[in-house]
Amino acid sequence: MKQVTLNIPENKFAFFMQLINSLNFVQVTDPKSEYNPEFVDKIKQSRQEYKDGNFISVEKENLKDFLGIE
Repeated sequence: MKQVTLNIPENKFAFFMQLINSLNFVQVTDPKSEYNPEFVDKIKQSRQEYKDGNFISVEKENLKDFLGIE
């Protein structure tokens, strides 16, 4: 699959999206998203791990020891 980034004039954007969405072989991602999808997936995974209790808690006073810095 190939990926293309386009710059569309604001006054033509709605028309362009209507045209593109009418093509059954085109997959449109969030046009306003400027974030790397892999990065977003990692953040989502981290949030889920936190919800599941899969994290380490470190007190502020112990942070330097935890990181191994003096």
